[in-house]
Amino acid sequence: MNQSRILPFYMAYPLPLYYQQEDSVTRDLEYLQQMYPAEAKKYQKIILETLEQIDYEGSMIYDEYPDKWQIYRLTRMIMEKIKRMDEEQTPDADWEQIEGFVQVLLSYEIYRKRHSNRNGILKF
Repeated sequence: MNQSRILPFYMAYPLPLYYQQEDSVTRDLEYLQQMYPAEAKKYQKIILETLEQIDYEGSMIYDEYPDKWQIYRLTRMIMEKIKRMDEEQTPDADWEQIEGFVQVLLSYEIYRKRHSNRNGILKF
């Protein structure tokens, strides 16, 4: 009898360990997002609402190489929403700096959507 062919149970079915690792990555990301400043959380909420509207099969966010102009256009749409909400509260805000910050958050959220399946588990 060949004993070298026998695998221990935990090696024969390694998938639970794989999902456990992804769960820890997801929990870590969510924890770090909770530490965002209040303004970043507000912008992220608007970004997520906008991305939900364009999240469909064949959307530009799932293109292999998303078009830079489309990302810029999406950033401008989000900035218009932010300006409508914040214009009374912060009339002298540095909108160019906020736009750069929003574009960084948008790129990160697109990355998350592209690398997550429908169950919400990130694929790295």
